This record gives sequence, structure tokens and C-alpha cells, in this order.
Amino acid sequence: MYNENNPNETQRKGRIEVICGSMFSGKTEELLRRLRRAKIARQKVEIFKPLIDVRYSQEEVVSHDKNSIPSTPVEHSSNILLLSSEVEVVGIDEAQFFDEGLADVCQQLADQGVRVIVAGLDMDFKRVPFGPMPGLCAIADEVTKVHAICVGCGSLASYSHRLVANDKQVMLGEMQEYQPLCRICYMKMQL
Repeated sequence: MYNENNPNETQRKGRIEVICGSMFSGKTEELLRRLRRAKIARQKVEIFKPLIDVRYSQEEVVSHDKNSIPSTPVEHSSNILLLSSEVEVVGIDEAQFFDEGLADVCQQLADQGVRVIVAGLDMDFKRVPFGPMPGLCAIADEVTKVHAICVGCGSLASYSHRLVANDKQVMLGEMQEYQPLCRICYMKMQL
């Protein structure tokens, strides 16, 4: 398991770290924490997010707690390769919204010695694996699954339950549109 408190781990080059979970589980907070620590270590860091993610800011990665870090919005995963030369650490938020080429991009960066940290939803509101996330989890050196707290019962939540009538897989939202639920509470909502 990756341990950033071990000096040998922070010096290790070329790896892919995936942070996944439901909405409101702290994925972006964990991404920001790791990226800030890389900056403290004086590593050259670049952060990317999909162009469609404009919920809180067009040019920053912003957590639900309103913590933020400057980022570069990109339309396609291939743009990440073009914009990350001479970089030691690449952060990618909302990975589920990227195209299927994202796993190859991350693999190329890691093979070039770059530490790649990716955060995204592992499943959509129907509990279907979301976008490039399954492929990223498969090639990752480390996968961290984070959990929200179920608003129904207080247990650990793994699912993003959609509260509004909309069947599109991609729908940006916050607490008005989604709520985190555990398996039991999610199944109750499906009845």
C-alpha cells in the first residue's frame, strides 16, 4: 500500500493512483490533499479537469467543501499529454467525464516517470461503472475507494442516488440532485 509518509514512496516515479467512490465521499478533497503535498515537496504539478465541469469554477478544481486549486480544463484526454511536459505530478479530477482514451494517457505519463493521481466516480446513479474509471482502476498502482455517509441511515455510502427525474448518465449536480446512500437505503429507493 502507498504510504506518502515513507520517503522512498514520495521519491518513486511513474505510478497511477486512482481515488474513486460515490458523490460526496471526499474524492476531490483527497486529490487536492495529495497535490498540495506534492507542491510542498517542490514537485512540478499540473492539474486537469474536463471542460464540461463548470459547477463551481471554469478554471479551478473545487471540492464540495469549496477548497480549490487552479487547473486546466481540457476537452479531450489527449490534451493532457500535450500540456504536461516537464511535469512530475499530474492530477486529474472528474475522470468519469473524460473519453475512454484517458487510461492510455495515464499509462503513457506513468511510463514516462510521472506520478498520475486521478479522482472520479466509479459508478453512475444506476450503479453502472462510469466512463474510463474501470480501465483506470485496472491499470492503477493503487486504488483508494472513499465512502460518503448514507443520508438514510448513517452507514458508509457507496452509491450516488439521483433525486431528480433525468435518465442521462452525465448530469452535473450537487445535494439538490444527488444524495449518497448505502446499499440497503439505495435498494429501498428503487422500490
